Amino acid sequence: MQTPLHLAVYLEQPSVIQALIRKGVNPGLQDRNGNTPLHLACEQQHLQCAQQLLEGPATLDGTTQPRGHHQDLQLQNWQGLACLHISTLKGNIPMMSLLLESGANIDVREGTSGKTPLHLAVECHNRRAVQFLLHNGAYVDAQMYNGCTPLHLAVGRKDAAIAAILSHSGADTLLRNMENETAQDLADGNDDLLALLPFDDLKISGKPVVCSE
Repeated sequence: MQTPLHLAVYLEQPSVIQALIRKGVNPGLQDRNGNTPLHLACEQQHLQCAQQLLEGPATLDGTTQPRGHHQDLQLQNWQGLACLHISTLKGNIPMMSLLLESGANIDVREGTSGKTPLHLAVECHNRRAVQFLLHNGAYVDAQMYNGCTPLHLAVGRKDAAIAAILSHSGADTLLRNMENETAQDLADGNDDLLALLPFDDLKISGKPVVCSE
């Protein structure tokens, strides 16, 4: 099922989206793939469309009024992806920022393996997205259903730059996954990665510190 809002997003028509929402169209309806119009806006990287979907309908004086339908930002499509997962996979920082400002859960888990947006950013080797998520409070030691943390993924992919960011942000190198492996175990034999990990347990007043590129 495709609603007029889905089609308006596909065609990148934010003014049509605004008109439909003003008429009371429910922006939370899912298509046959489980995508809401907002999922599609994230997939298509249509920021203005997403802004219209997240704002209330405009009044005559230019202000916004509460909408009649609640937008569930944690809602997942049939692939188990919430909107923040999709925008993270796309590396779209402005879209990620918009979603977080609108109330998206920064640590929302996708439905298949329990990855948070931070896990996905690490898998994409996207340092900028990793730093953005950490700066906005993402849990550095979030574990997937198999117990892997973002640091497990960075070390397993031999991404020393992201492993350094996570390590200096307070990632715990001794957390074990379901295979009983720590990040240090995965780094065994890689001197560049092992050199980073001893500093993982340093925290200042319990707060993570994000290093810049």
